[in-house]
Amino acid sequence: MSGSCILVGAGPGDPELLTLKALKAIQAATVLLVDDLVSEAIVALAPAGARIVHVGKRGGCKSTPQADIESLMLTAVRAGESVVRLKGGDPFIFGRGGEEVQHLAAAGIAVQVVNGITAGLAGMTLLGAPLTHRRHAHGVVFITGHNRPGDAGTDWRQLAATARDARLTLVIYMGMKGCAHMQQELLGALPAHTPAAVIQHVSLPQQRHVLTTLGQLQQTIESEALASPSIIVIGDVLRGISAAAGAGQSAG
Repeated sequence: MSGSCILVGAGPGDPELLTLKALKAIQAATVLLVDDLVSEAIVALAPAGARIVHVGKRGGCKSTPQADIESLMLTAVRAGESVVRLKGGDPFIFGRGGEEVQHLAAAGIAVQVVNGITAGLAGMTLLGAPLTHRRHAHGVVFITGHNRPGDAGTDWRQLAATARDARLTLVIYMGMKGCAHMQQELLGALPAHTPAAVIQHVSLPQQRHVLTTLGQLQQTIESEALASPSIIVIGDVLRGISAAAGAGQSAG
């Protein structure tokens, strides 16, 4: 008897930011394949008899190979399990959910997807700042700072020029390791005084954030000892945040 599979977005970590549909899926699961960035408070919502399998996926850290995760999903479904693939944020925003859906679809298994609140949205909301604003930003770009080995990578200078001309907010995921290079390239088209923010551990009790400028971004990250998981936001929408919400203070 074939089981079922649902990709569930666990959001940034706070259980109260789960959707009702996500909660129902978690509570009905017999096996959960859980990413590293899913908080323990969310994993604790699973039924007492459910099997929890941690399949860490985190940039810069030892991770379960994607092929192994997809094999686990397929095996569990074929064994009749109610599988929840529990992913941080949203499954379809840098979560490799598309790859997993395609893999199971190729094996004849339909997959449901439950969206989650992505960190780029939640982090800015917790700072009291919008991602778009009719006076400051006409759109937003979610982009990863991490590329697969062999990929050409993002043309940050071109992206900066587009963001400047189209008035876009830049939200960079997995960008801490390569921040110095990104900063140098972005400064080729954006002024050094462009507002920037780094938000670490979005929505969790240990959340920290700093407000800075593009010109001081890498220096601020180093002086404040910020690390992954963090998002980097660059754009004029940050101008409305009070300086009192500055370095090292929690936004929660």
